[in-house]
Amino acid sequence: MSTSEIGTGAVPPAGTKVPEAPSPAAPAGEPPARKPRRELLAASVGSVVEAYDWTIYGVLAPYFAEQLFPGSSPTARLIAAYLGFALGFLVRPLGSVVIGRLTDTRGRRFGLTLTVGLIAAGSLLLAVIPGHASIGVAAPLLVVAARLVQGLSVGAENPSAAAYVTETAPGRSRYFYSAVSYGGVVLGSALSFVVLSVLLGVFGEAGVEDGAWRLAFVFGALLGLTALWIRRGAAESEVFAEDARGRKRGRGASPWPVLRAHLGPLSVVFAITSGATTVFYFLTVDFPAYAAAAGAATKEEASGALLLGMVALLGGMLAAGKAADRFGALPVLRTGFAGLALGSVPLLAGMVAGRVPVPVVTVVLLFLLALPLAVSNVFAGQLFPPAVRAVAVGLPAALAISLFGGTFPALAEWLRSAGHGGWVPWWPAITCAAALLASWGVREHPLPDTPVSE
Repeated sequence: MSTSEIGTGAVPPAGTKVPEAPSPAAPAGEPPARKPRRELLAASVGSVVEAYDWTIYGVLAPYFAEQLFPGSSPTARLIAAYLGFALGFLVRPLGSVVIGRLTDTRGRRFGLTLTVGLIAAGSLLLAVIPGHASIGVAAPLLVVAARLVQGLSVGAENPSAAAYVTETAPGRSRYFYSAVSYGGVVLGSALSFVVLSVLLGVFGEAGVEDGAWRLAFVFGALLGLTALWIRRGAAESEVFAEDARGRKRGRGASPWPVLRAHLGPLSVVFAITSGATTVFYFLTVDFPAYAAAAGAATKEEASGALLLGMVALLGGMLAAGKAADRFGALPVLRTGFAGLALGSVPLLAGMVAGRVPVPVVTVVLLFLLALPLAVSNVFAGQLFPPAVRAVAVGLPAALAISLFGGTFPALAEWLRSAGHGGWVPWWPAITCAAALLASWGVREHPLPDTPVSE
């Protein structure tokens, strides 16, 4: 039977297989069809790259400081390398505004590809910078330039992903998608330590210091290029596209009046991020030093206990996302912050006294932290209209991370050096109590369900 007979009333002979009509191809220039799982992958892979590239610098600093930074002693060179790490925190708020504004005007896909492209470029630059002995002061200046670029991109990466997930995830599983996308941050951080372990196992400490550290940055650049390819194939958010069409008809030319009208939600995002980031940096950066100084465990034992805690963190995030889709984000978020505010100090005091095992402390605290982390992306995104969503999520979050995350290790070390190490756990507990109180200043505004195309 010829294909011309199909649809003309001709009946094919018995047993003849009628070919299916091909799906109509999208017209040239049309955006890709929506595929929620691919959109989730596009959001999550950038979080992995962001966290890996951000963390690997701090992990490798003791190995590359002597080659790239001048100084009269190894300590001076290492301090200079860590100052480069700190500079990245300082520009994160600027990135959340500048690139976040592009995400709110040019599109979610544009912002997501820009951030991951900049992160990858920064890693590639770090991989190829000649040593200080070859190019002198240009070496540390190039390191600073790379970190500034990465700081700008990281400042906008998570809020751009948050806006994208908020607008593309199916409503029935929006918070589960939020948990998966933010889980990329945990995976990326863990990946940096895995890469370091592999390098040390293959090349040894001397080989890593002699230049094998560059391979970790090459890997970060390749990871970023892979994420860039994935994101370029993702569809634009339909919510953003519809809102952008409305703005072209005259609505919402400037973001600042809208932001001023949302000062309450902005302050809530700042408080929530402050509480979560303080606990995160305490447990993932300072905890081994805290446990060792308190005599509860060696740094190696505390680091091993953190591996169990990371498993609890990832599992807790997935469970919290499912729970939030069923019961709402606010009950889940408040449960986590209440547990951290009330339980951190007693648990850590029990650990110091030898009554609570170190692994139990890390598992419990990181599980409690999983609850607000799982829902924060979409919860913050749904507090703001699409026209300012990336900037409104990014600016308070970047400020909170810079003020509370970047400074916590130094604050904790200062307290211990002053003989007040027992005060360290109180700061995370206080910030979590403030986050809990702030959460009562807003209510949930569930967005309409997103149509599914697959």
